[in-house]
Amino acid sequence: MTDIIVLGAGLTGLATAMLLARDGHHVTVLDRDPAPPAAGREWDEWDRPGVAQFRDPHIMLPHWHAQMLADLPGVLDRLRAAGALRLNFATVLAPAAYDGGRPGDERFDTLTARRPVLEAAFAAEAGSVTGLTIRRGVTVAGLLTLGGRVTGVRLTDGTGVQARLVVDCGGRRSALSSWLTAAGLPKPPGERSDAGFVYYARHFQGDPPDVLGPLLQHHDSVSLITLPADNDTWSVGFVTSGRDHAMRALRDPAVWEAALARYPLAAHWAAGKPLTGVDVMGGLADRWRPVSMPGLVAVGDAACCTNPSLGRGAGVGLLHARTLRDHLRATGGETDGFAARTAEVIEPLYRATVWFDRHRIAEIDGDVQGLPYRPNDPAWTAARMLHGSALHDPVLARAGLDVGVLLRPPPAPPAGPGLPPGPGSPPGERYPVAGERYPLPGPDRAELLAALR
Repeated sequence: MTDIIVLGAGLTGLATAMLLARDGHHVTVLDRDPAPPAAGREWDEWDRPGVAQFRDPHIMLPHWHAQMLADLPGVLDRLRAAGALRLNFATVLAPAAYDGGRPGDERFDTLTARRPVLEAAFAAEAGSVTGLTIRRGVTVAGLLTLGGRVTGVRLTDGTGVQARLVVDCGGRRSALSSWLTAAGLPKPPGERSDAGFVYYARHFQGDPPDVLGPLLQHHDSVSLITLPADNDTWSVGFVTSGRDHAMRALRDPAVWEAALARYPLAAHWAAGKPLTGVDVMGGLADRWRPVSMPGLVAVGDAACCTNPSLGRGAGVGLLHARTLRDHLRATGGETDGFAARTAEVIEPLYRATVWFDRHRIAEIDGDVQGLPYRPNDPAWTAARMLHGSALHDPVLARAGLDVGVLLRPPPAPPAGPGLPPGPGSPPGERYPVAGERYPLPGPDRAELLAALR
C-alpha cells in the first residue's frame, strides 16, 4: 500500500510525484516505458513509445522556468549540467522591439532542451527524493475500486497496487475514460474536438543559427516554429492544417528544405547536420476533462490538452501539479473540490489557448481556400494588430510576450460558440497596416505551392 500512485513518468508525472513526496506523501510512479539510458545517450538510445511527442520539437517557457525555480530547482541544475540552453525570450524579439534590452527582461529567462534530455533530468532528480519510488516497464490495465471509490490500479500481469489516491498523469493518450467505464464508474463531463493542426518537423545539430525572427512565425497558410535546444541542437517545423493535402509533400526532406528556403528569417535553420528525417505529428485534440472523484484525480494533459504550438503544455501541467499539492495540503489529503479548483486555475489558460488556436486554424484554412479570414471578433482583430505592432514597439512587444509565455494571465476570450466563424463570414474591420496578418517576409500561397513541386 502506497499513499499515492502517479501514472506516467513524463514531465508532469515526475513533477507531481516530487512535489507530493516532498510534502511527506509516499508516492509510487508507474510507467510502461524503460528507464533513461546513460547520461548523454538519451537522444540516441531512449525509446518512449508511451509519449507520442517524445521526438517532437519542445520549448520551455519562462512561466515554467519561474515555477521550477520556486519548487524544483534541482531539476534545473541537472539540466544545466546536461547542456540545456539558457534562453531569454526578450532577446529573440525583433531588433527594434528588443531595443538593446530593458530592465525586467530577466523575467523572460528559461532553460530549454529536447524532450529526452528534459525527461532524463527530471528522472535523475526524482531518483534522489525520499519517499518516491519509480517503477518502469509496468503497464496499467484498469482501476481497483471499492464502494464507488478508486483504491488503486490493476496491472497487466494480474497484480494490483493499492493506494489512497491515484493521480493520472498519463498525458494525451490516457486511457482513463475506458478504465472508468470498465469499473462501472461514470465518465467525468468534458469536451473534445480535433485541433486540426499537423506538424512536419526536423531536428538539427551544428553551429546554432542566428535567431532573426519570432520563434513562432505566422505566414500565409502555414506557421513556422524555430526552436533552439540543448548541446547545439535545434528543431524546425511547419505547422499546417490537416485539411491541406498539398502540405503532405513536406514529408519528403528535399521538398521540406525547398519550402523552408522560401522564408528569409528561417531558411538558414536548415544549415546544420540533420538528426532526423521529417517527423509528422497530427491527430491532435483539444480536450477538457477535469477529473476529481474519491480516490482519483487527473493532472496535466490527462485532464486538459491543446495544440502544442504555443509551448504551454509543460508550464500548465506544472501549475496543475502545484495546484494539487496545495489542495491536498489545505484539505488534509482529500480530493473534494479539486475539479472546481482546476476550473478556477487551469480552465482560463485552456480557454484562451483554444480561442487562439481555433482562430488560427480557421485563418489557415481560409488561406488554403483563397478566402481572407475576417471574423467578427474584435478580440482577434486586436490580437492581430498587437502582433504586427509588437515587431516595432518595445513596450507592446513585452506586453504581448508576458501574455504569450503566461507570465500574465491571457485575456478571457469572448463568450460564445467554441469555434469562431469560418472564411466567408461577415467581415470585421480590415486590419490596419500595423496589424497586417503576415508582416514577416515569406511566400504567398502560390509561391509556397511552387516550392512543393
